[in-house]
Amino acid sequence: MSIVLMLLPAVAWGILPLTVARVKGRPINQIFGTAIGTLLVSIVVFLINRPTISILSFILAALAGGFWIIGQLGQYNAYRSIGVSQTMPISTGLQLIGTSLIGVLIFGEWASNNAKIFGVIGILLLIVGISLTAKKDKSSKANKQTGTLVMLVLTTIGFLVYNSIPRAMTSSGLAIFLPESVGMVIAVLLYLVFTRQPQVLHEKSSWQSILAGFVFSIAAITYILSVKDNGVNSAFVVSQLSVVISTVGGMVFLREKKSHHELILTIIGLILIVGGAIVTTIF
Repeated sequence: MSIVLMLLPAVAWGILPLTVARVKGRPINQIFGTAIGTLLVSIVVFLINRPTISILSFILAALAGGFWIIGQLGQYNAYRSIGVSQTMPISTGLQLIGTSLIGVLIFGEWASNNAKIFGVIGILLLIVGISLTAKKDKSSKANKQTGTLVMLVLTTIGFLVYNSIPRAMTSSGLAIFLPESVGMVIAVLLYLVFTRQPQVLHEKSSWQSILAGFVFSIAAITYILSVKDNGVNSAFVVSQLSVVISTVGGMVFLREKKSHHELILTIIGLILIVGGAIVTTIF
């Protein structure tokens, strides 16, 4: 059972981009449906589990969920712009680099000299891996790609805050799943208000995207359970295999085309990204 729990987050997070990309709609429709789907699942989990959480922890978790929307909306926009198979390795690599640096600078990780050495090596592997997966042969798409990369870098801040807030809280795991999803929905609704897009609430693709929320919830819940059974390091490293599933899935199921040269660079880049995740987490 522990092995199943370890693999399920990778599978679910891996197919999430494919699920979203299959829905005919704009990124705002997709993020709305994902947030609503996550909220529905979190309510069921709360009613079954009945976890206790303080008001302060609830607010902090909701804030984390709001920042998750920023990161995920950036990803969804990138799917449409440069495709899933290019977005996921870049986004995952950026998150791993940012999370590692936050761990060192704020939470005092990599305390020993060996940890610092391997940490730097891991980050270098991630940077090279990202660079290789971002490489395109056609220069005509350079401007579009550059703009998308800048957007991914900026919105990744949302993921970093989302990952960092729970580490500073006393409550964790399933206890913060509901407040995080509440924060997600509030953030989406605020975005709709400020961008004046109330029609999103009535569009079919918005509600079709609820399935993406169910998939995300499966990943989040099984990851929490995997951490409990297998430990943080093992659970985290295996979960990063999702980038391989989503990248290969983008090319196979979504038929995103790459030249032979781009394909080779992508494969090497994926190996380096997964290797970087292992090095920065385990050593």
